[in-house]
Amino acid sequence: MEVLLKRAEKIRSLEIQGATNTALSAIEFLSEYAKTIKCTTLDECIMKLKEAKQILEQTRPTEPAMQNGLNFIMNKLKKCKGDICIEDVPRKIESFEEDYKALILNAKKKIAEIGANRIPKILKKTEYKDDFVVMTHCHSSVVTGILLKAKEQGKTFRVINTETQPKLQGRKTAKELLDAGIEVLHIVDSAMRWAVSTYQVDLIIIGADSITSEGTVLNKIGSRLLALVAHEEHVPFYVASPLLKYQPLTTVGFLEEIETRPSDEVWKDPPKNLRVLNPAFETVSRRYIDGLITEAGIFASSHAHWYFSRLYPDLVE
Repeated sequence: MEVLLKRAEKIRSLEIQGATNTALSAIEFLSEYAKTIKCTTLDECIMKLKEAKQILEQTRPTEPAMQNGLNFIMNKLKKCKGDICIEDVPRKIESFEEDYKALILNAKKKIAEIGANRIPKILKKTEYKDDFVVMTHCHSSVVTGILLKAKEQGKTFRVINTETQPKLQGRKTAKELLDAGIEVLHIVDSAMRWAVSTYQVDLIIIGADSITSEGTVLNKIGSRLLALVAHEEHVPFYVASPLLKYQPLTTVGFLEEIETRPSDEVWKDPPKNLRVLNPAFETVSRRYIDGLITEAGIFASSHAHWYFSRLYPDLVE
């Protein structure tokens, strides 16, 4: 258990970042823990795994991709309970871990192909517009996957991305795109509206940390501001995300939390009596989202539950 707690702290402290990396790390930690536990009955073994699952879930309350991954493993284990013995548990969990990894990777690959179709092969140039401009916020491996796939298809475009305070995850996005030969314009977060207007942005795509049953998306702070800018400037606004980031508990009234992170991320040595606030995420209403780009296709974000329950029945209680 001590080893599991140390590993869980890597998630809690943000040493491990990104929804996909967090999910994959959590299920790996559970799988490794399964190899170390000592128990006399299968029920006792499952109970200890449930305790470990709760420890991992509590590290990031707003990461449904991680929660869904842990639920995927435990649900699959329960379904085969009558056919396995204690000695089989570590091997089974390792197998389920690989299955979930495959689900995520296949979903991201499919999303990249679908999302890239939103970027035109040939831009119809005018005297006012001679390039296609895509804008994004923070760092999303799903969004960069779309842009890299479009580049691979020979499409020409440039990207505007935000630095994303206070952890500057936008720099990771910029480096990945530059390495692929994509032109990038990097801006401070507060220049969002200026950039959309000045550079006549054609398309905005952000990632998601969570999707609710009502079609609301939770993503990095600043996402709602960008959605409002898109609405004001009449720019199509898409959210690209695997359906594995859908939070099924929201169908029964569960409210997603807005995680507040340590103030020293913003200001390490602030003046005395100053209260520094550091909300990590915010909501984006479905009314501002033109479409959710998923492995099941592009549709209104309010339809997420329908597609999720049919694509991933093992995750629906």
